[in-house]
Order: sequence, then structure tokens, then C-alpha cells
Amino acid sequence: MADDVEKYRAVLQRCPPGHYRRSSSLHNLAESLHVRFKQRGVPSDLDEAVELHRAALLLRPPGHSLRSLSLNNLAIGLQDRFKQRGVPSDLDEAIELHRAALLLRPPGHSLRSSSLNNLAIGLKRRFKQRGVLSDLDEAIELQREALPLCRPGHFDPSMSFNNLAVSLLDRFEQRGVLSDLHETIEFHRAALLLRPPGHSDRSISLNNIANSLRARFQQRGGPFDIDEVIELHRAALLLRPPGHSLRSLSLNNLAIGLQDRFKQRGVPSDLDEAIELHRAALLLRPPGHSLRSLSLNNLAIGLQDRFKQRGVPSDLDEAIELHRAALLLRPPGHSLRLLSLNNLAIGLQDRFKQRGVPSDLDEAIELLRAALLLCPPGHSLRSSSLNNLAIGLKRRFKQRGVPSDLDEAFQLYVQLSYLSHAVSRMDLAAAKSWVTSAEEMNHDSVLVAYQTALKFLDQHVALLSSSSRHFDVVRKATSSLAMDAFSCSVRHGALMTAVELVEQGRAVFWTQLARLSSPLDELSLSGETGAALEEEITQLSSRLRSAFDQSTEDLSPQIRQITIQWNDVISRIRILPDFSRFLLPPLFSDLQKAAEEGPVIIVNASQYGCDALIIRSAEDPFHVPLGITRGEASELTSEFQTLAEQLGASDRQNKLVSILRKLWDCVVDPVVQALRESTVHPHSRIWWCPTAEFTLLPLHAAGPYEKNRDNLSDIYISSYTPTLATLIRARQRVSRHASTQHFVAIGQANPSRGKELRHVAPELKVVAQRLLPVVSLTSLADSDATIQGALDALSHNQWLHLACHGMPNRTQPFESSFAMRDGPLMIKDIIRSNWQNLEFAFLSACHTTVGHEESHDESIHLAAAMQFSGFRSVIGSMWSVDDEVARLVVSTFYRHLVDDSGRLDCTRAAVALHKAVKKLRRSKIPLEQQIVFVHIGV
Repeated sequence: MADDVEKYRAVLQRCPPGHYRRSSSLHNLAESLHVRFKQRGVPSDLDEAVELHRAALLLRPPGHSLRSLSLNNLAIGLQDRFKQRGVPSDLDEAIELHRAALLLRPPGHSLRSSSLNNLAIGLKRRFKQRGVLSDLDEAIELQREALPLCRPGHFDPSMSFNNLAVSLLDRFEQRGVLSDLHETIEFHRAALLLRPPGHSDRSISLNNIANSLRARFQQRGGPFDIDEVIELHRAALLLRPPGHSLRSLSLNNLAIGLQDRFKQRGVPSDLDEAIELHRAALLLRPPGHSLRSLSLNNLAIGLQDRFKQRGVPSDLDEAIELHRAALLLRPPGHSLRLLSLNNLAIGLQDRFKQRGVPSDLDEAIELLRAALLLCPPGHSLRSSSLNNLAIGLKRRFKQRGVPSDLDEAFQLYVQLSYLSHAVSRMDLAAAKSWVTSAEEMNHDSVLVAYQTALKFLDQHVALLSSSSRHFDVVRKATSSLAMDAFSCSVRHGALMTAVELVEQGRAVFWTQLARLSSPLDELSLSGETGAALEEEITQLSSRLRSAFDQSTEDLSPQIRQITIQWNDVISRIRILPDFSRFLLPPLFSDLQKAAEEGPVIIVNASQYGCDALIIRSAEDPFHVPLGITRGEASELTSEFQTLAEQLGASDRQNKLVSILRKLWDCVVDPVVQALRESTVHPHSRIWWCPTAEFTLLPLHAAGPYEKNRDNLSDIYISSYTPTLATLIRARQRVSRHASTQHFVAIGQANPSRGKELRHVAPELKVVAQRLLPVVSLTSLADSDATIQGALDALSHNQWLHLACHGMPNRTQPFESSFAMRDGPLMIKDIIRSNWQNLEFAFLSACHTTVGHEESHDESIHLAAAMQFSGFRSVIGSMWSVDDEVARLVVSTFYRHLVDDSGRLDCTRAAVALHKAVKKLRRSKIPLEQQIVFVHIGV
């Protein structure tokens, strides 16, 4: 190679400037230097090659037949130099040169596919460095275009499928769009078809399909995916017999697949096989092998899992010794030392719990101290290290009662409150652990612990995309946190804090949707500075989300760098006029505005007690203790839910009255007494904001149900709101198109699924009779009442009456739907819409306020979806609605919705419903049908 370089130097010397072969001589010398650089890695060879390619390019001006070749070669040299030294300008220039080369290779050019792939590689490299998603999007489109251009012998088509699949998986990890993951799997399958038995890369394709299916399994938990993952890894292992360089990798991957399946199904044989495979992989990674410590760690984790399942002490003892061996191979400075310190500490703590040997706990604590030293402030694992050490110290305090251990544990926890912005699930878990410990030990840091946990929740959710796939993450993260924080604040007399915290930790998904849309829109519309900052914050969110999703490795430097940038952008936004509270949860002074039209009553259920707070527009919150525990509220809810499914039978009426009386005695009557004492006049409007179990109970219908005694509906007019901020937003959204009121009535009596509804047509007729003189009315019924028909109608109407089947889905709430002619109109379709200036929706359908069976506080139900989509005022139903009752209610309701000037007024909806229901009471309508409808909003 040295001879080639010198030979081409000699040729170049014989071709002085102006010689007709000078450009090709420059090119040949550059190429030989580039090849020598790849062999020996001497940087000066690459620098010289780049400069020679530049010189050749100058001699090949626009129009020269070899210009595209010089553009391409210079770009490749710059990309290689970027890989070696990481100078961003080299990569940027390479990308622009590849773009110029591509323009000179139009469709039909023999080298177009090569240019498409080269530009895609550059853009992907830049995406990996800077996280700009548009680079990845463009790379994917270029790879798509290159795919059909690959000719056998010129470029391996299976490699093109493979590269596109890898890019799509990268984008899935960024955005979470399942279609990208599905395509990843399909392109890896296509690559496999081009690598039949006997192909040298077949085992790589089998491995790639398995890894992408595992990603889908981790998303959805599909049993078939994990079974196929295991079968593909088995097939790959067969192609990597003893002696194959990748055999240990296949043994490891198959073992991990079996461990995944064990965690899902608990079949002991899967775990036993995984352990034996890890043992086999370890034998192929003898002392000195670079992956030995990884195999020691994986085998130890399998044995720990088996110990947890079967309790065999020898499994735990062996796991501890394997973790010790792994730690020895990860000396100070090793990137995985922290992991080994933690894993060995966990094993020792497990053994302490089983056998109570003090030295195990002492050693675990010292290991955790060493781990914490490796997690300085700003490290992505600092919070979990603080938490792990605090838990160990608390455990030792419980065993030996040394106060300094407990003091140190809480000093560690308090450090969590100093963490900067951008938090992972681990940070949130650590803060919740602090909450649990502070409640358990009655420690005076408990309120700060709740404030920190809810701040972390808020920041964590801000990083999630607002897709429904993140609902489970939110649901698991929130659990009862906000309600317990409310209870703690009340116990400490911090009533304003109670309101702020419960608001911060409920309906988190909807709050995030609202937060992502309006403030970012407002920021982008606030001027050039705001628009630039909006773009920056959007990109940083994406990069942080990606970093936190990849929780298998320590991305601390990357996260720290992005966090510094994030904090900087947030600070610059908060300097702008009107943006001082950007992405911060509202203060009590803001939330108090919810009570401008009447008191809002937060009714809270927590494991620590049940309380109500009355919010007034110009006073401090007023506390009302409730005579019920959360357990009793839960029993009442279960009783009511069972009853709601069977309502209609005559013997159910007495049970319903019994529940409504309990609700009155324990919850509503104490609130009514307090309202009366604070001079809230009879027949005033009030808003209920229930949490936890209380969200499922008909507070509006509570009463003594005795002669000569008033029920709640005789005293006040009730509405509901999921959160205070929701009510404030609804009041702020005043329609700008006030001249003509556009109303659509949609009725579907014969949906694709569900029985026929006989009263839909008469109900729509009643709506038309009441409203035709007042508004511009459109009706959609039967074959016109389709999914798209409904979505289109709502894009240019502000008022809606919807009569159809409501189909709640209590396990997948985003699939709750209204039944249309051609299928279900789901919540996830509704929240993707961008409707403007919406006013009012009457949902004459069953179960429109029924949400997720375990996450009542997220309010993921049909009525809430309509409200959060922009409707200021919504009528929904708590259970099944009788068709004839719906028609009677509708008739009276719309008469009272029209104001004195002959126009519809959505703020009259609660009173109109109140009057319609009052009229029902005079007829012999069953009680459950008198109270089925509820009003939400203004």
C-alpha cells in the first residue's frame, strides 16, 4: 500500500496544473491515501486525501462527467474524518456534498441508489449525534427510494432492507409510532427471505427480527411475539454451532427471551433453560473474554429470579458469588461497575431478609455507598442510588434502632428535591419511595416528599409524547399519589398546597395534552424569538424522551448535556412577557378562578383519610372532614357499580336509595351544611371535583330520600369538573363566531355493532323542532352517521347532539367509542381532531362518563374526551339510558337552553338539565333514570 501511494504521487508530479489527467491523478492519490488510512489509522493520510479530493473537485466544474464522483468521494472522506474526530462541520459538509451528488444522479442514473444510501447514512449519523428527527425522517425516505433500485451484484438488496428496518426502529424508539415498529419487522422479514438457508448473513437476520419482535413484546406484551422471538433465536443458534464466533451472543439472546417469557407466564422450565443457556454462554467467555462480566451478571440475575420464585438458598448464594466475580472484572473506572455494585448489594439484602445475618446488610450498605460515589449530582442514576442507600439504612434502623441510620436515610432522600429538570421513571420511583418512608416513619419531610414526587411526575409526563401508548406509564406513575398528597397537606393545615398538589397529579394525560397544545402554540405565535424557542424545546423533548427510553445503559453524559440545554431554553422562555410560569403547574391563586361562578368542592379519598375542600373565588379553602374511610368509599363504589349494571329491576330501587342516603350522610350533607354556613344561597350552582372512588359515585343525586326533607337536587344545581384547570380553560374559551350558531344532530339507530335503537329518530325530530327556529341545524342519521361523517360535521359545527350507543372500554379506555354505522368512533380519534370554537355537546348515549377500571382520576371517558377536545359544556350519562327517558329529557332541556334573546347559551346547560330532570320526577320514571344524566363544564 505504501508503494501504491508513492506510485500515485509520482504520477501526480508528472501531471502539473493544466495537464488533462491532473484531476484523475489527484483522485487516484486521494483514494490510495484513504485506503492506507483505513489500514493504519494515521490521521494525516485522511487529511491529505480530503484536500486532494477538494482539488480534484475544483477541476471538475458543473457539467463535468465525473463531478458527481468527486462530490461523493470528498463526502466519504469527510464522513470518515467525522467518525474519527467528531467535528460537526465535517459531517454537515459531507451531507451537502452528497446532496449535490444526488442532484447529478437523477432517476435512471446507474449510481442513484448509491447516492441515496450515502446521503441517508450521513443524515442518520447526524441524527445520532444531534437528535434532530427531520434528519432521520429524510434518511428513511431516501432509503425507501433506494430500495427498488438495488440491483443484484451492485448492492446487496437484503442489506438495503436491513438498513431501512434499523432506521425505522430508531424512529419508533423516538416517537413510539407502532406502524414504524411493524414496518421494521416486515423489512427484517423481507431481508430474511433474501437470505435463504445457507446464506452467510441468515443468522443475523433471524437475530434482527427477534430483537424487533422483542421491542413489540415490551410495548404490548403479546404472547405470540415472545414465542416467535424465542423460536427465531433458537433457529439463529442452530446456525451458530460450537466454534462459531457469535454462538455466545445467540445463547445469551435466547436466554433473555426465555426470561422475558418467564416474567410474563411464570413457567419454571423457561427460567431453568435460560439459566442453563447463560451457563453455556459463560463457558464460551473464559477469563479474559471482553463479555465475561456480562455473562456472570446475566446468570446471576436468572438465579436471583429463581430464588424469588422457589426460595432455594443455594441459588441466591451462587448469584451473590457471580456478582462478586463480575464486580472484580469491573474495576474503578469501568462503565458497568455501578451496575455490579448495585446488583451485589441487592443480592446481599435479599439474603439478609431471608436469614437476618447483619454482616450481609452492612456489606450491602457499603456497596451502595460506593455506588452513590459513582453517581455525582447530574448523573442519571443518582436518584435511584440515593433511594437504594436510604432503604438499606432504614432497614438497618428497624433492626438495630440506631437513630443516625434513620437521620442519614432522610438526609439522602432530601437530596432528591435538588435534582434538576428532566426526570426518568427511576427518579419518580425514588421520590415515591421517600413519600412511603416518610409516611411510615411519620417524618417531618413528608410534605416536601409529596411536592418533590409530584414535581417529578409533572416533569416526567412533560417528556412523554401525548400518544395513548403512554397512558399506562402515566397510570402506573400516578396511582394514589395526588390524593395522598392532598390528605397529607390537609393534615398539616396547608390547604392551598392541598389544592395545588391534587390538581398537579390528576387527569395528567389530559393536562399534558392541553399543555402541549396551547402554551407551545402561544409561544410560536409570540414572535420570532418565541417561535425559535418553541422549535428548540420540541427537539430537546424528543432527544430527552429517546435518552430516557434507552434505560438499559448509563446515558448520564448525554442526559446531563441535554438537561443543561433544556434548563437554558426553559429559562429563556420564562423571561418572555406572559411566560413566567411556562410548563409550571398552576398556583392556588390561578386555580381559585375556577370558583368565579360558584363554589367548587374537591372531594378526596386517600388511604390516610377522606376530606372535602370548598374553593371560593375570594376566600381561603374551607376544610370539611368526611365521615367515611377510603375502604368504605371503595365498598360503596363496588356496591353501586354492581347495581348500575342491573338497574331497571324493581327490587334495585331500594338498594339505590340506600346508597344515595349513605352518600348523603357521610359526604354530601357535611358539605351542604358548610355551604349554607358560608352563605351559598339555595338553588345556586355548585361544581363537584371528586377524586379516586368518589369519581364513580352520583354525588349530584345524594339525599335523605325522606318526606319533608330536601335532597341535594332540591338545594343546589350540581355540575362536575375533572380538574379546576379544565373548568378555567372552558370559561376562557369564548366563541369568536357569535353571529350564526351552527348545530349538528347526529343519530345512529342501526350501528355496525349493537342492537337497534328505536327512539333515535323521534329524539332527533324533537331536537329539530326545538332548535330550527334558533340555529343553523344539520342532521346526520343512519347511513350518513359514519365515523368520517361525524368527524367532518364537528369541524364546522360548534353545537352537538349525539344519539347512539356508547361503548365504554374499561381496560383500554382510549378505545371507548360511539357506535356509528361503519364502526366505532373512538376517544383516540376524537383527541386527534383539532376542532375550533366548540360550545356544547349532549351525549345521549349510555355510559359516557365510564372510564378506566383502575384509573378513575385520569378521567379517560367519552364525556371527558369531548370536553378536552374543546366543548365548554357537556351532558353525559353515568349508566344505561332508557330511550324514552332520553327523548323526554331532550324535549324539556332544549327549551331551557335558549336565552331571552332567542340564542343558545351553553352556560345554561346545567340549569336546563336540572329543570328537565325535575319534570321527570312528576311522572313515574324510575329513580335511576331521573339521575342518570350529569353536567360537566361551564
